[in-house]
Amino acid sequence: MSEITIEIGKRIRNVRKARKRTLDDLSLVICKSKSTISKYEKGEISVDIETLYEIADALDVHVEQLLYNKPKRANIMPIKTPNFFSGVSQFYSYFFDGRSNQLIRCVFDVLSRTEDNQYKVMTYMNFKDYNSYQNCENTYWGYIEHYDVLTNISLTNQDSAIEKASVQILASYLTSDTKWGLFNGFSSRPMMPIAAKMLFSKEVLKEDARLIQQLKVSKDDIRILKLYNMMAVT
Repeated sequence: MSEITIEIGKRIRNVRKARKRTLDDLSLVICKSKSTISKYEKGEISVDIETLYEIADALDVHVEQLLYNKPKRANIMPIKTPNFFSGVSQFYSYFFDGRSNQLIRCVFDVLSRTEDNQYKVMTYMNFKDYNSYQNCENTYWGYIEHYDVLTNISLTNQDSAIEKASVQILASYLTSDTKWGLFNGFSSRPMMPIAAKMLFSKEVLKEDARLIQQLKVSKDDIRILKLYNMMAVT
C-alpha cells in the first residue's frame, strides 16, 4: 500500500463521514460495491481518476479535497515581512471555545509564495495529537497578507466553500514569541457569527491553566468592548 493510496482513502472516509453518508449510500451513487469502497478507504486498493471524480461529485466536494500531496512547506521570507513570521514555515495558534469549554489548538502550514507576495497556508483546527494534526475537525486553506501595521489571514473551510474565516494580527512587524489576533467567522453550532481571541506562537505552547486563563475573555476585554462597543484584541 502506497502512502498516496492510504492518504486518499483517509480523505474519502473523512469527507464521507462528515457528509453523514454511509458506504451503502456512496455505493449506490458511484455503482461500486460496498466492499470496494471500503478497500479504497483503507488504502488496500488505489482509486482510478474517473472514480475519484465520481466520488467527489457524490460527496459534493471538489476533487482536490480528496487528493494528497506529500507535505512541502515554504519559509516566509524576511524581506519586507513582519518579524513575527520571518523565516517560519509552520506556526501555531490557540483559542478557548466556551461552547465546549475546551482549548482549541491549530497548526498553520505555509505552503507557497504567490506572485503578489502573499503566502498560501493550510490550517488544521481542533486535533488531538500534534503527530497527526492533519486528522482534525476543520481544515481551512487561505492566504497571509501583510500590510504596514497589520497581518490578515483569510481562510476558507475545505469542506464548505461558504464557511469563511479571517484573522487580524496587530503590529506583527514587532519581534516577539507570541502575538494576539482576532479570529472571526461563522459557527454552525449554534449557527451564528463569532469572534474570538486567538494567540499565535512560533512554538508549541504549554497547555496549562495559565494559557487557558489568557485565552478567556478578561475584565479588561469587557471594559474595552463597552468603551468601543466592539470586540477588540490588542
